[in-house]
Amino acid sequence: MKYIQSKLKRSRANTVRLNRDDLRLAEQSVTIFKRYTDRQGRLSFQINKKESVVIPAVAARLFEEILIQLSEGNVASILPIQKELTTQQAAELLNVSRPYLISLVDQGKIPYRKVGTHRRIYAKDILAFKKNDEQQRSSALDELVREAQKLNIGY
Repeated sequence: MKYIQSKLKRSRANTVRLNRDDLRLAEQSVTIFKRYTDRQGRLSFQINKKESVVIPAVAARLFEEILIQLSEGNVASILPIQKELTTQQAAELLNVSRPYLISLVDQGKIPYRKVGTHRRIYAKDILAFKKNDEQQRSSALDELVREAQKLNIGY
């Protein structure tokens, strides 16, 4: 992960951008990675003449996904499912304001627990909410398209 972090460049807006060399390396790595993954999904690396390492299938899949995301110009990060997030971290993960997240929590749409006076939210609960929200948005959009087609609006 240090390699990825050291190669990332931050713009003025504090967003992370990959340079062209990193994009090219990620694309090449995905191709090579797929070619050398064994039937069980493991990946073997020869470090030097005497040492090699075998990456377990679950880690190899994660590594492959990171490379795919990087090759598409997306910055990837790893978030443990059982990690507890602050309301600010959860809001950033959902790309919403903290007050809006608090309203979702107070409405019971996202489970949480209190540590003293602070709310803590499991990453798995935020990701489940996000997935459900995306599914609802997709369904609503599909319904709008059906209605537009029914009314012959041109979609």
